[in-house]
Amino acid sequence: MGIEQLVFDVEKVRQEFPILNTKVRGNKRLVYFDNAATTQRPRRVIETVKEFYERYNSNVHRGAHWLSDLATKMYEDARKTVKEFLNARSEREIVFVRGTTEGINLIATSFSRGLLKEGDEIIVTEMEHHSNIVPWQLVAQQTGAKLKVIPINDRGELVLEKLKDLITERTKLISVVHVSNSLGTINPVKEIIELAHQAGIPVVVDGAQAVAHIPVDVQALDCDFYVFSGHKIYGPTGIGVVYGKEKWLDKMPPYQGGGDMIKEVTFEKTTYNELPYKFEAGTPNIAGAIGLAEALKWFKQFDINAVHEHENELVKYATELLKQIGGIRIIGEANNKTAVVSFIADGVHPHDIGTGLDMEGVAIRTGHHCTQPVMCHFGIMATARASFAIYNTKEEVEIFVSALKKVLKFFRQ
Repeated sequence: MGIEQLVFDVEKVRQEFPILNTKVRGNKRLVYFDNAATTQRPRRVIETVKEFYERYNSNVHRGAHWLSDLATKMYEDARKTVKEFLNARSEREIVFVRGTTEGINLIATSFSRGLLKEGDEIIVTEMEHHSNIVPWQLVAQQTGAKLKVIPINDRGELVLEKLKDLITERTKLISVVHVSNSLGTINPVKEIIELAHQAGIPVVVDGAQAVAHIPVDVQALDCDFYVFSGHKIYGPTGIGVVYGKEKWLDKMPPYQGGGDMIKEVTFEKTTYNELPYKFEAGTPNIAGAIGLAEALKWFKQFDINAVHEHENELVKYATELLKQIGGIRIIGEANNKTAVVSFIADGVHPHDIGTGLDMEGVAIRTGHHCTQPVMCHFGIMATARASFAIYNTKEEVEIFVSALKKVLKFFRQ
């Protein structure tokens, strides 16, 4: 079905985002196409966080007063909301962290303690964000394990047939991005998980770019871990989630030590708290968790398949218009992709494109997008990236392309 038949009204959605009314660079209308870096927040989320600080602010757990009891309930209700959003089996499987980066570091660090040894192998892909490469490199250096890589083709798709060759009896874990932040590729993670589980290998899925664009059901995927950030799905910054199957979280030691992750501490021995608190040392981002829950509730009112189709229409339209401009090369043309169009232009550096578009009121992202191996694969240093969200429109795509033509003409002269 076309955009006009979708179950949500884009213009009504836009009214819920105060920042989209902003005028920039000499009273130009803001066109915000940097959603893969961070999405904007609907008014409901902003007001929920504000209300928490104004009326309910207190530390959670163990408080002996009304405010602490209320804050604790709100915080744990937020965990329940995340559990339902991901369709996890239990709230014990939901750990709050600062974001995807900390979540992957938590898994990598804790999994390596006692579960990895010299000669073991970890498989990642060539399209991973640095936050799903570097933590595993650190683990490999510390344990003597080795990192192996599933390659991509020139369309920006995984060469999945190579995975069977990479898996050996020494493979202990596979970590893969669900949706590429620099290419928009949607990876066949269910197929990867099924193949891995045939060999008894657990799978980590980086879902930072997936949760706001495609359906995610951790039980249907059967992934062992799933990680995402609140600010990629219309929630606050500084909050994220690690979903982990209880059988793995039970085996893994704590990531950090401190308050709330303990049952009893003596100088001789410490016993750890039950799940999920074993992995939540110190005062958490309480307002962030509550804001994230509100963002998920807001987002769930929409048909995710309709959102996905809307964003795909924007990708197709932007790609079609960009290809009509001379000297444009699209980076990442997977058959199954979403929400991202990355490109380079002959004779003009991506940073100059970004700066020029900013002067026209259009916000995009330029650089390597924390995926330098992807840039290396395509023989480039950087791209210009336009990334879309539920509130973006075809009219904005047209403004973006018109501004880009103006920028390219200026620099090419």
